[in-house]
Amino acid sequence: MSDILTITLNPALDISTAVGTVTPGPKLRCEEPRYDPGGGGVNVSRAIKRLGGQSKAFVALGGENGAAFKALLDAEDIAVEHFEVSGNTRQSFAVLESTTGRQYRFQLPCPPWSSDQTDSALARLEPLLSSGSIVVLSGSMPTDVPAAIVETINKMAVESGAELILDTSGQALTAAAANRGPAFALLRMDGAEAAEVSGRTFSSPAQLADYGMELISAGAAHRLVMSMGASGTVGVSATERFFCSPPRLEPLSAVGAGDSMVAAIALELSRGGSLRDAVRHGVAAAGSAVLTPATELCSKAMADEILEKVVTKEI
Repeated sequence: MSDILTITLNPALDISTAVGTVTPGPKLRCEEPRYDPGGGGVNVSRAIKRLGGQSKAFVALGGENGAAFKALLDAEDIAVEHFEVSGNTRQSFAVLESTTGRQYRFQLPCPPWSSDQTDSALARLEPLLSSGSIVVLSGSMPTDVPAAIVETINKMAVESGAELILDTSGQALTAAAANRGPAFALLRMDGAEAAEVSGRTFSSPAQLADYGMELISAGAAHRLVMSMGASGTVGVSATERFFCSPPRLEPLSAVGAGDSMVAAIALELSRGGSLRDAVRHGVAAAGSAVLTPATELCSKAMADEILEKVVTKEI
């Protein structure tokens, strides 16, 4: 069994294309579309593969879109544990306006989940959790699934001896921040998400680090990784707080940067690396992802080059 397991309960078949100008009314003649399997955990597994690692992806899939999604994962040689759901796996669209470089992103709704389906998914997931492994629960949750499922899965991971990295949003992230045990091994969020969850404004790495320390003291997580976009990323544990800054980059697309960061963090931690080294690798992987077009993820060669230029400061 792989040392890294990713979990994607709300995947999306990503479709990306480009058009000269986006205007309302007339038919817009787009370029040949590209199809990618998407969703937080799946993208983490794909990025881990690009960074030279291996993982297993637990993915909830259904319908014709789900079958196409599975075929794309198989083509990338990603080990998949497929959980069948009712309905059709959702799609998302990314359209690049080539005359301006602006990107438009659209997401369709996910198929409905019943409580029985949620219970079945948890039952299928439990035997995949193994002692000493890194588990990444990433992406949005299905609309009908209670936000507290993130705490349920974390409790399952802790009881199995695994460490869970959570990277989610909305109500699920709010539930995680309010969690009082067992603590998540690592909680990742960006500055905007931290502001939404806390109701505060964060204008500096030190302010984000202070908030991270509050969550650690309250028992929500053991470590936090908090991104501030192109300026860098805060890393916080009970004993350290630091800020990792990438070199100046000219981005082509922001799609995949967060998932690439989480992939590099999980991979480095699975190899016994420190939080500081994991965040440095994460910043480098995210930087390489923004240099790739459309839905492309990170590049190991570019990430290795950027890593040498990442600056780490105490805060």
